[in-house]
Amino acid sequence: MTDNEAAGAFGLLLAVTLFAAWLTHVIACIKAASWLFLIAGGICAPVAVVHGVGIWFGAWP
Repeated sequence: MTDNEAAGAFGLLLAVTLFAAWLTHVIACIKAASWLFLIAGGICAPVAVVHGVGIWFGAWP
């Protein structure tokens, strides 16, 4: 595997991970009816990603 292929694979993995964390945030907010937090995650994506990853690791419900 060349360096370009490795960088491309890492980029794809990172993109999928960020999308999955964002989606986790969206689903959790809908289930909890946290509409304002859902909107906040939509406006500022890093908030959603941190929340999604935090849910994965059990930092908050």
